[in-house]
Amino acid sequence: MSASMPFRFRGVRRAAAAALLAALAPLAATAQEPAQAPATPLLHAMFQDHAVLQRGQPLRIWGQAQPGARVQVELAGRRASAKADAAGRWQAQLPALPAGGPYALTATAGAQSQRVADVMVGDVWLCSGQSNMELQVWRTLDARAEIAGAGNERIRLFTVPQVAGVRPQDGFSQPVRWQPVSADSVRDFSAACYYFARELQKTVDVPMGLVNAAWGGSRIQAWTSAPALRTLGGYDAELDVLERYAEDPLAAVGEWGALWQRWWSARPGIATGDTPWSEDAPQGQWRDAPAQLGAWERWGVPELDAFDGMVWYRTTVRLTAAQAAQEAVLALGPADEIDTTWVNGRGVGSTYGAGGGREYRLPPGLLHAGDNTVAVNVLDTYRDGGLSGPASAHALHLADGTRVPLDGGWTYRVVPAAVGSPPRAPWQSAAGLSTLHNGMIAPLGGYGLRGALWYQGESNTFEHARYADLLRALRRDWRGQFGAGLPLLLVQLPNYGRPPQAPGESDWAAMREAQRQVAAEDRGTGLVVTLDIGDRYDIHPSNKQELGRRLARAARALVYGEKIAGAGPVPAAVSRNGDALVVAFDQVSDGLVAYGADGPIGFEVCGDAPGSCRYARAESWNNRVTLHAPGAHEATRVRYCWADSPVCTLYDSDGQGTGLPVGPFELPVSPMPYDDHAR
Repeated sequence: MSASMPFRFRGVRRAAAAALLAALAPLAATAQEPAQAPATPLLHAMFQDHAVLQRGQPLRIWGQAQPGARVQVELAGRRASAKADAAGRWQAQLPALPAGGPYALTATAGAQSQRVADVMVGDVWLCSGQSNMELQVWRTLDARAEIAGAGNERIRLFTVPQVAGVRPQDGFSQPVRWQPVSADSVRDFSAACYYFARELQKTVDVPMGLVNAAWGGSRIQAWTSAPALRTLGGYDAELDVLERYAEDPLAAVGEWGALWQRWWSARPGIATGDTPWSEDAPQGQWRDAPAQLGAWERWGVPELDAFDGMVWYRTTVRLTAAQAAQEAVLALGPADEIDTTWVNGRGVGSTYGAGGGREYRLPPGLLHAGDNTVAVNVLDTYRDGGLSGPASAHALHLADGTRVPLDGGWTYRVVPAAVGSPPRAPWQSAAGLSTLHNGMIAPLGGYGLRGALWYQGESNTFEHARYADLLRALRRDWRGQFGAGLPLLLVQLPNYGRPPQAPGESDWAAMREAQRQVAAEDRGTGLVVTLDIGDRYDIHPSNKQELGRRLARAARALVYGEKIAGAGPVPAAVSRNGDALVVAFDQVSDGLVAYGADGPIGFEVCGDAPGSCRYARAESWNNRVTLHAPGAHEATRVRYCWADSPVCTLYDSDGQGTGLPVGPFELPVSPMPYDDHAR
């Protein structure tokens, strides 16, 4: 990715048939009758044929017209007008409508007009997050039958193009459209989003509009606006670099390299003068890498067989004085999944994503005659890490067309896990700051929503201690854009990985606890527990139908006010009862039930110190669980299902075996004795 081209946008190929028709178009135009370019649409791209508008709230309609133009809009017999500002932007507001349709929406400005047909009024949901929200219907259970049987004119689908931005965008850079559900349209749509609406419509019989804005591997920071991130503190320097990047990418990349270097030098265990990016880095720590780089797990090095983390790469390239004086672009092969790259000690680029190679334009004067050092730090968090490609994939491309290969051989150095996870370049697409908000959320403007679904967190597990504040910032941010009362349904991370054999610490468990706490503190936020419908072998569980059912149930309770338990039993308090501990639960329908054993498993009693947790024997009755374990009378906290992929057996009993599971949690032991809680 060139520093002068901050993002690689996904292009749309023109159909060959369209090109042929254009070539054979009648040559009726003459010098006296010049061909007219199509008029710019008056309405924003969200307002198209088959759109769904939010019922029960004033309808904001906006778009672009000639500066100063008076725009008239009409829908279902309601009319409003607005005047375009100096930049041509206009916004009108129509009164609220009940569910219904189809209608026609028209906008008129002088001789220019636009008509949008088949518009429905119902409930609109934003579905956002990372790969488990992006995961398409064709990848789910029984996908062939699900796709073949899909057909619903009253559920409409809108997919936001995957585009990142340095600044907030007013519109989309690629074509977009609303589509009624059909076998063709639903195949590549978000499965969680679609199954949610299909289930919800069984009890909420109104048209449903689904807006899918998701990007696999994305961090929450990328979905949050820059002003919202600044309220948290700790991001100002990176956001300043992002602002600079919009104006001067080469200068910003250099500033970012220096910022990254300061982070490295301040890490525990990094010795003074340990500068792997510099030309005079100590050589004793480096080993020869294979000639064909590829995933480091396949190098046959035991230390790297199952390694997730950072590895440094270094090589040199020899140039003549004439070559060094030219403008140059550094080309590298793909890197899985984040690289940060230096040339002669200066940062020149950083890219997220394993799919393509890297191209970094070098600032004038950086190269010199003789040996020039190229250093690449690669961070991988999930399988197959490393700098890839044959030697021919790595080269300097000079302005005179010369290609100088980096074929002198690479050395490498493994970074200890204690160093931690490095900061991400703020302009990176899915791993940066505000980039996906700018390119995918900001273009939605103030489109009316009934609520939002958020399925994300896998890419932030390494920073779970900060995730609760980040999630609160996202919630405030989106409510500022879409409305103060916007309901938010959070999907808690599912089980994934090896089941535990003993109590231990878990980043995934700590992330689930952060999600639980943020949901518990806000009446407008719901939590969907998925700990029993994940897949220990696959980070992308395919049972999105059950997820959709649970999301719909949560919406029915939180958003539509049905008197049902939307999220299953919720832990209320832990108190002492002699030498035992008692955990009380709220939102229990018909008592608690444990499957597969005499009592529920997965409970731990813990002291204050790390490593002090031990499994407890548990007995459930009504809405309480009693815990027995050696030293339980001294315990200060209780954990349940605290592992990446825990074994959990406690559910709500609804008499039919379909009750929701008790979700994972950690609670302090109350100083109040059990009898006082009972009263």
